[in-house]
Amino acid sequence: MKKIIHYAFAFLLIISVPKLVEAQFSWPNGAKAAVVFTYDDGLDCHLDVAVPQLDEFGFKGTFYCTGNSQSLYNWTDDWREIAKNGHELGNHTLFHPCNGEQFDWVKPEYDLNKYTMEQLLAELRTASTLLKAIDGKETRTFAYTCSNVSIGDNDFSDDIQPLFTAARADGPIPETMKGYNVYKAPSWMVEDHKTEDLIAYVEKAKANGTIAVFMFHSVGGGYLNVGTKEHHELLQYLNDNRDEFFIGTFLEVMEYIKENL
Repeated sequence: MKKIIHYAFAFLLIISVPKLVEAQFSWPNGAKAAVVFTYDDGLDCHLDVAVPQLDEFGFKGTFYCTGNSQSLYNWTDDWREIAKNGHELGNHTLFHPCNGEQFDWVKPEYDLNKYTMEQLLAELRTASTLLKAIDGKETRTFAYTCSNVSIGDNDFSDDIQPLFTAARADGPIPETMKGYNVYKAPSWMVEDHKTEDLIAYVEKAKANGTIAVFMFHSVGGGYLNVGTKEHHELLQYLNDNRDEFFIGTFLEVMEYIKENL
Protein backbone atom coordinates (compact mmCIF):
# COMPACT_ATOMS: atom_id res chain seq x y z
CA MET A 1 0.00 0.00 0.00
CA LYS A 2 2.84 2.38 0.91
CA LYS A 3 4.55 1.65 -2.43
CA ILE A 4 1.35 2.45 -4.28
CA ILE A 5 1.09 5.77 -2.44
CA HIS A 6 4.75 6.56 -3.18
CA TYR A 7 4.30 5.74 -6.87
CA ALA A 8 1.18 7.84 -7.04
CA PHE A 9 2.98 10.77 -5.38
CA ALA A 10 5.93 10.40 -7.75
CA PHE A 11 3.58 10.37 -10.76
CA LEU A 12 1.82 13.51 -9.59
CA LEU A 13 5.16 15.21 -9.01
CA ILE A 14 6.40 14.31 -12.48
CA ILE A 15 3.30 15.60 -14.27
CA SER A 16 3.19 18.78 -12.16
CA VAL A 17 6.83 19.85 -12.62
CA PRO A 18 6.45 20.80 -16.31
CA LYS A 19 3.48 22.93 -15.41
CA LEU A 20 5.48 24.73 -12.74
CA VAL A 21 8.34 25.33 -15.15
CA GLU A 22 5.94 26.46 -17.86
CA ALA A 23 4.35 28.98 -15.50
CA GLN A 24 7.69 30.68 -14.83
CA PHE A 25 8.97 33.52 -17.05
CA SER A 26 12.68 33.46 -17.83
CA TRP A 27 14.51 36.72 -18.32
CA PRO A 28 17.81 36.75 -20.27
CA ASN A 29 21.01 35.57 -18.60
CA GLY A 30 19.26 34.50 -15.42
CA ALA A 31 18.01 37.99 -14.56
CA LYS A 32 15.26 38.12 -11.94
CA ALA A 33 13.29 41.03 -13.42
CA ALA A 34 13.30 43.58 -16.22
CA VAL A 35 13.73 47.33 -15.79
CA VAL A 36 12.89 50.00 -18.38
CA PHE A 37 13.55 53.74 -18.19
CA THR A 38 11.09 55.88 -20.17
CA TYR A 39 11.03 59.68 -20.43
CA ASP A 40 8.07 61.69 -21.70
CA ASP A 41 7.57 64.82 -23.79
CA GLY A 42 11.01 65.35 -25.36
CA LEU A 43 12.62 67.81 -22.92
CA ASP A 44 16.02 69.52 -22.89
CA CYS A 45 16.79 67.92 -19.53
CA HIS A 46 16.62 64.51 -21.17
CA LEU A 47 19.57 65.46 -23.36
CA ASP A 48 21.37 67.42 -20.65
CA VAL A 49 20.90 65.13 -17.64
CA ALA A 50 19.15 61.82 -18.31
CA VAL A 51 21.16 60.67 -21.33
CA PRO A 52 24.61 61.45 -19.86
CA GLN A 53 23.69 59.60 -16.67
CA LEU A 54 22.36 56.61 -18.59
CA ASP A 55 25.45 56.56 -20.81
CA GLU A 56 27.71 56.63 -17.75
CA PHE A 57 26.47 53.15 -16.87
CA GLY A 58 25.85 51.87 -20.38
CA PHE A 59 22.06 51.87 -19.97
CA LYS A 60 19.65 52.82 -22.74
CA GLY A 61 16.39 54.71 -22.28
CA THR A 62 13.22 55.27 -24.27
CA PHE A 63 12.28 58.88 -24.96
CA TYR A 64 8.66 59.53 -25.88
CA CYS A 65 8.76 62.76 -27.85
CA THR A 66 5.72 64.75 -28.86
CA GLY A 67 5.96 66.05 -32.41
CA ASN A 68 5.58 69.66 -31.24
CA SER A 69 8.40 69.36 -28.68
CA GLN A 70 10.46 72.54 -28.75
CA SER A 71 13.55 70.55 -27.78
CA LEU A 72 13.03 68.21 -30.72
CA TYR A 73 12.94 71.27 -32.99
CA ASN A 74 15.88 73.11 -31.42
CA TRP A 75 18.19 70.13 -30.94
CA THR A 76 17.22 67.73 -33.73
CA ASP A 77 20.82 66.67 -34.36
CA ASP A 78 21.28 65.85 -30.68
CA TRP A 79 18.15 63.68 -30.65
CA ARG A 80 19.38 61.98 -33.80
CA GLU A 81 22.73 61.31 -32.14
CA ILE A 82 21.27 59.67 -29.04
CA ALA A 83 19.18 57.42 -31.30
CA LYS A 84 22.37 56.40 -33.12
CA ASN A 85 23.87 55.55 -29.73
CA GLY A 86 21.09 53.07 -28.91
CA HIS A 87 18.46 55.12 -27.12
CA GLU A 88 14.91 54.73 -28.40
CA LEU A 89 12.72 57.53 -29.72
CA GLY A 90 9.08 56.63 -29.12
CA ASN A 91 5.80 58.04 -30.39
CA HIS A 92 3.92 60.32 -28.00
CA THR A 93 1.55 61.88 -30.58
CA LEU A 94 1.99 65.27 -32.24
CA PHE A 95 0.03 67.50 -29.86
CA HIS A 96 -0.26 65.48 -26.64
CA PRO A 97 -4.08 65.21 -26.54
CA CYS A 98 -5.56 64.19 -23.19
CA ASN A 99 -8.95 63.70 -21.58
CA GLY A 100 -10.26 67.24 -20.99
CA GLU A 101 -12.73 66.01 -18.39
CA GLN A 102 -9.90 64.52 -16.38
CA PHE A 103 -7.38 67.37 -16.73
CA ASP A 104 -8.52 71.01 -16.67
CA TRP A 105 -5.33 72.28 -18.34
CA VAL A 106 -6.12 70.54 -21.63
CA LYS A 107 -6.88 72.98 -24.45
CA PRO A 108 -10.22 72.37 -26.20
CA GLU A 109 -8.52 71.58 -29.51
CA TYR A 110 -6.43 68.90 -27.78
CA ASP A 111 -9.23 67.30 -25.80
CA LEU A 112 -8.94 63.62 -26.65
CA ASN A 113 -12.68 63.18 -26.16
CA LYS A 114 -13.26 65.45 -29.15
CA TYR A 115 -10.96 63.43 -31.40
CA THR A 116 -12.28 60.91 -33.89
CA MET A 117 -10.47 57.60 -34.21
CA GLU A 118 -9.42 58.55 -37.73
CA GLN A 119 -7.96 61.82 -36.43
CA LEU A 120 -6.00 60.08 -33.70
CA LEU A 121 -4.59 57.43 -36.02
CA ALA A 122 -3.61 60.08 -38.57
CA GLU A 123 -1.80 62.03 -35.85
CA LEU A 124 0.04 58.91 -34.71
CA ARG A 125 1.13 58.04 -38.24
CA THR A 126 2.37 61.58 -38.82
CA ALA A 127 4.28 61.57 -35.53
CA SER A 128 5.98 58.32 -36.53
CA THR A 129 6.92 59.82 -39.90
CA LEU A 130 8.53 62.76 -38.13
CA LEU A 131 10.51 60.43 -35.86
CA LYS A 132 11.58 58.31 -38.83
CA ALA A 133 13.03 61.46 -40.38
CA ILE A 134 15.18 61.79 -37.26
CA ASP A 135 16.28 58.22 -36.51
CA GLY A 136 15.52 56.40 -39.78
CA LYS A 137 13.60 53.64 -37.99
CA GLU A 138 10.24 52.16 -38.88
CA THR A 139 9.66 49.98 -35.81
CA ARG A 140 8.16 52.12 -33.05
CA THR A 141 6.52 51.94 -29.64
CA PHE A 142 3.93 54.30 -28.21
CA ALA A 143 3.18 55.93 -24.87
CA TYR A 144 -0.43 56.92 -24.20
CA THR A 145 -0.62 60.64 -23.42
CA CYS A 146 -1.72 61.13 -19.81
CA SER A 147 -2.07 57.32 -19.86
CA ASN A 148 -5.48 57.81 -21.53
CA VAL A 149 -6.30 54.69 -23.53
CA SER A 150 -9.76 55.68 -24.71
CA ILE A 151 -11.70 58.32 -26.58
CA GLY A 152 -14.78 58.73 -24.45
CA ASP A 153 -15.82 55.17 -23.64
CA ASN A 154 -14.04 53.66 -26.64
CA ASP A 155 -10.78 51.92 -25.78
CA PHE A 156 -8.42 52.37 -28.73
CA SER A 157 -5.59 50.09 -27.56
CA ASP A 158 -6.57 47.49 -30.18
CA ASP A 159 -6.79 50.07 -32.97
CA ILE A 160 -3.17 51.19 -32.56
CA GLN A 161 -1.66 47.71 -32.68
CA PRO A 162 -0.95 47.76 -36.44
CA LEU A 163 1.13 50.91 -35.90
CA PHE A 164 3.28 49.89 -32.94
CA THR A 165 5.19 46.97 -31.46
CA ALA A 166 3.93 47.82 -27.97
CA ALA A 167 2.42 50.65 -25.93
CA ARG A 168 3.03 51.98 -22.43
CA ALA A 169 0.16 52.82 -20.09
CA ASP A 170 0.23 53.09 -16.29
CA GLY A 171 -0.51 50.69 -13.48
CA PRO A 172 1.09 48.59 -10.74
CA ILE A 173 3.94 46.14 -11.12
CA PRO A 174 2.54 42.85 -12.43
CA GLU A 175 2.23 40.02 -9.95
CA THR A 176 2.98 37.61 -12.79
CA MET A 177 3.90 37.79 -16.46
CA LYS A 178 1.00 35.52 -17.34
CA GLY A 179 -1.44 37.46 -19.51
CA TYR A 180 0.87 40.48 -19.76
CA ASN A 181 -0.49 42.92 -22.34
CA VAL A 182 2.32 44.67 -24.21
CA TYR A 183 -0.20 47.18 -25.57
CA LYS A 184 -1.13 48.29 -22.05
CA ALA A 185 2.21 47.83 -20.35
CA PRO A 186 1.94 49.21 -16.81
CA SER A 187 4.37 51.88 -15.61
CA TRP A 188 4.92 54.16 -12.62
CA MET A 189 4.97 57.94 -12.98
CA VAL A 190 7.74 59.34 -10.80
CA GLU A 191 7.15 62.69 -9.11
CA ASP A 192 9.62 63.95 -6.49
CA HIS A 193 10.20 60.47 -5.10
CA LYS A 194 13.21 59.57 -3.00
CA THR A 195 15.95 57.17 -4.02
CA GLU A 196 14.66 54.49 -1.66
CA ASP A 197 11.25 54.68 -3.35
CA LEU A 198 12.82 54.14 -6.77
CA ILE A 199 14.88 51.21 -5.51
CA ALA A 200 11.87 49.68 -3.75
CA TYR A 201 10.04 49.73 -7.07
CA VAL A 202 12.64 47.60 -8.85
CA GLU A 203 12.98 45.34 -5.84
CA LYS A 204 9.25 44.62 -5.95
CA ALA A 205 9.56 43.65 -9.60
CA LYS A 206 12.45 41.37 -8.67
CA ALA A 207 10.42 39.74 -5.90
CA ASN A 208 7.62 39.08 -8.41
CA GLY A 209 9.95 38.05 -11.20
CA THR A 210 8.26 40.58 -13.47
CA ILE A 211 9.00 44.09 -14.76
CA ALA A 212 9.43 47.67 -13.55
CA VAL A 213 8.79 50.41 -16.10
CA PHE A 214 9.62 53.94 -14.97
CA MET A 215 7.72 56.90 -16.41
CA PHE A 216 9.90 59.97 -15.97
CA HIS A 217 9.21 63.51 -17.15
CA SER A 218 11.55 66.25 -15.92
CA VAL A 219 14.95 65.20 -14.60
CA GLY A 220 16.71 67.69 -12.37
CA GLY A 221 13.96 70.31 -12.11
CA GLY A 222 10.61 70.96 -13.73
CA TYR A 223 7.17 69.40 -13.75
CA LEU A 224 6.64 65.81 -12.56
CA ASN A 225 10.28 65.88 -11.56
CA VAL A 226 12.84 63.35 -10.43
CA GLY A 227 15.95 64.83 -8.83
CA THR A 228 19.31 64.55 -10.59
CA LYS A 229 20.77 62.89 -7.49
CA GLU A 230 17.91 60.43 -7.11
CA HIS A 231 18.00 59.50 -10.78
CA HIS A 232 21.74 58.89 -10.64
CA GLU A 233 21.53 56.88 -7.43
CA LEU A 234 18.90 54.61 -8.97
CA LEU A 235 21.16 53.97 -11.95
CA GLN A 236 24.11 53.36 -9.64
CA TYR A 237 22.08 50.81 -7.65
CA LEU A 238 21.07 48.96 -10.81
CA ASN A 239 24.65 49.04 -12.07
CA ASP A 240 25.84 47.53 -8.78
CA ASN A 241 23.23 44.79 -9.15
CA ARG A 242 23.03 44.55 -12.92
CA ASP A 243 23.30 40.76 -13.01
CA GLU A 244 19.88 40.61 -11.38
CA PHE A 245 18.11 42.79 -13.93
CA PHE A 246 17.42 42.75 -17.66
CA ILE A 247 17.71 46.44 -18.56
CA GLY A 248 16.83 47.63 -22.04
CA THR A 249 14.74 50.05 -24.05
CA PHE A 250 10.98 49.63 -23.97
CA LEU A 251 11.11 48.23 -27.50
CA GLU A 252 13.81 45.68 -26.66
CA VAL A 253 12.08 44.43 -23.53
CA MET A 254 8.61 44.30 -25.09
CA GLU A 255 9.95 42.38 -28.09
CA TYR A 256 11.53 39.88 -25.71
CA ILE A 257 8.28 39.47 -23.81
CA LYS A 258 6.29 38.96 -27.03
CA GLU A 259 8.71 36.28 -28.18
CA ASN A 260 8.80 34.43 -24.87
CA LEU A 261 5.33 34.62 -23.35
